[in-house]
Amino acid sequence: MTHWRNLLLWGGLLLALVVANLGIRGHERTLSEGRVVLLELAPVDPRSLMQGDYMVLRFAVDEAIRDAQHPERRSGSNATALWNMDDSCGSKGCSDGYVVVVPDRDGVGRFVRIQDAPQRLAEGEIALQFRVRKWFQIVIAGNSWFFPEGQAKRYEPARYAELRVASDGTALIAGLRDEKRRPL
Repeated sequence: MTHWRNLLLWGGLLLALVVANLGIRGHERTLSEGRVVLLELAPVDPRSLMQGDYMVLRFAVDEAIRDAQHPERRSGSNATALWNMDDSCGSKGCSDGYVVVVPDRDGVGRFVRIQDAPQRLAEGEIALQFRVRKWFQIVIAGNSWFFPEGQAKRYEPARYAELRVASDGTALIAGLRDEKRRPL
């Protein structure tokens, strides 16, 4: 009986390691081979004392996603109610999906539309997967950039996030860029 228990334990550990390494390999492939798109950052609080130095990221395209899912938000009459949504995102609902952007001549992705799948793209369009979280927070490729302690000044001029995007819409943040789109 002990032999089988040890065999199951080691087999489970091996399976967990294989799954983790396959995920890492997939992310490494996206970072090295994914399409590059820059997303403009919206202003946020750049520091957390509890988790070390990091910058919370919010993308300017988040607002366009909210407006596309809830057009009545722009009218002003329901704006307060929509900002006070719980996990269910109110009676209208909200859902995860893909934001389609087209890079301009500088490589900055400009909002085109949202859709349910990463397919059906026109020439030059890129689909980025987004998730809607509590309080209607939009998450594209994560929402934070961690950096070594004491390096906050280096990342303060960040105005764009460089994303690498896989064909399935998975996006990873590869770096931050300044207002002239130079890597930081």
